[in-house]
Amino acid sequence: MLVRATLILIALFVGGWMVFDGIHVLIYGRFFGPEKPGPWSAVVSSIGLNPLRFGVPFLLLGILWLLFVVAMQYQLSWAWYGALFVAIATLWFLPIGTLFSAIYIVLLLIFRSKLQVR
Repeated sequence: MLVRATLILIALFVGGWMVFDGIHVLIYGRFFGPEKPGPWSAVVSSIGLNPLRFGVPFLLLGILWLLFVVAMQYQLSWAWYGALFVAIATLWFLPIGTLFSAIYIVLLLIFRSKLQVR
């Protein structure tokens, strides 16, 4: 099914990137890529938080993306809810995380009955 494949690809991309970038910032003290993190860092900085202290949250959120997409493949009853939660929790990750999370949420909601078998 195309929807399931799309969900898997999005989760692997977003989750994999967040795991990689989270580990990178923990090891090197900065995110991979340009010196200044993406637009999400301005939002985080505006509320008084240091974006470079987000290595662990990135890592954990990335692991959750991967965990829930695997759980959905095994059709576990809680997987859909977890996948929805993690996609909502990633909406702040402007711009790429927001875009992919929004697509993921829409697909989860539209195709909910086909994704939840148990």
